[in-house]
Amino acid sequence: MVLVPISGNAAQAYAARLARVAVVAAYPITPQTSIIEKIEEYLNDGTMKAQYLHVESEHSAMAACIAASAAGVRTYTASSSQGVALMHELLHWASGARAPVVMGVVNRAMAMPWSVWTDHADTISQRDTGWMQFYAASNQEVLDTVIMAFRLAEEPEVLLPAMVMEDAFYLSHTVEAVELPGQDAVDAFLPPFVNPWRLDVERPGHLGGLMGPDLYMEHRYNTARGMERALALLPELEEEFRRRFGRDLGGPLNLYRTEGADAVLVAMGTIASTAKDVVDRMREEGHAVGLAQLRVFRPFPVEELRELARDAARIGVVDRSFTYGAAGAAFTEVCGALYHAPVRPWVKGFIAGVGGRDVTPAAIEGMFRSLLEERGPEVEWVDLRKYAHATEVNVRG
Repeated sequence: MVLVPISGNAAQAYAARLARVAVVAAYPITPQTSIIEKIEEYLNDGTMKAQYLHVESEHSAMAACIAASAAGVRTYTASSSQGVALMHELLHWASGARAPVVMGVVNRAMAMPWSVWTDHADTISQRDTGWMQFYAASNQEVLDTVIMAFRLAEEPEVLLPAMVMEDAFYLSHTVEAVELPGQDAVDAFLPPFVNPWRLDVERPGHLGGLMGPDLYMEHRYNTARGMERALALLPELEEEFRRRFGRDLGGPLNLYRTEGADAVLVAMGTIASTAKDVVDRMREEGHAVGLAQLRVFRPFPVEELRELARDAARIGVVDRSFTYGAAGAAFTEVCGALYHAPVRPWVKGFIAGVGGRDVTPAAIEGMFRSLLEERGPEVEWVDLRKYAHATEVNVRG
């Protein structure tokens, strides 16, 4: 392995190259564009053998990836924010077709107002489309997770598409030291894609035809079973990854210093990496706190959370988006997972970092102290600044 300083977007592109992707279809959008630009560099200098499809929109990009996957080849795309929203219809098609497309998503806030900074609303909005969702906390996790996503998505018992997320600018354009595995090692871990249902002119068939109520429900049930199998297979595949590459991905819920913790914070993306430093400092000060990095949001790790709840009396959940319901999506998922658990700790939700606002160590420490003292509302907006609501502004002629 070689240690190289690269950005999260470069890690996405390099992982696609290592995975020997055969078809790439994408449309540019800030801050994702440099992923595809890097892939085009590899294609131009001959270090990557793939067909790149220049399409007129993200909707077309996903359609092309579904078709290529149905033809039996490994496919990759990347997008962000409004681009992911434009794909929405085709995201359902991809999972329904059991097409193991892998998509890199640079999480960016949704308009309006216009924003290019990080926010998880773009992918949280797609949580019910049947895609696996992985949230990375470092550039190394980005590269490793893309490779893992292909392996898991293409398992015959799974055959579902996967998104690999990275926070805009915090990872996408920030350079970190990343271990680049050798091509032979990746080839040994990630064999060529074999689609058992691929379209073949020698074996005529069709994809996406009309399905009546007598079969449709069973089709969706099988998709749900694929998600369940993905969660069951993940520990085995991550152990193989650890043996081959020497890195432990940490499972769907990566625990950090949770032993004996009075309060544990559940977080996704780069908030988790900042929280580790806060945990270390507060532990030195005598506060029993810990972190649970939620790496995999779909399929959701229900049993892992219930196991965590056996020891943690207080659990806080940070959401970097808001769903305009009772709370953030991760918070409601955690509460749902714990509702029938043998032990139900006190759970509090935090909305933080929306629209790219920095989630500072001081803000994270404040969340921990709120948990330890069991104070404040059930759902708290962190670092919310005072402002005049539009309906409260006096307009004088």
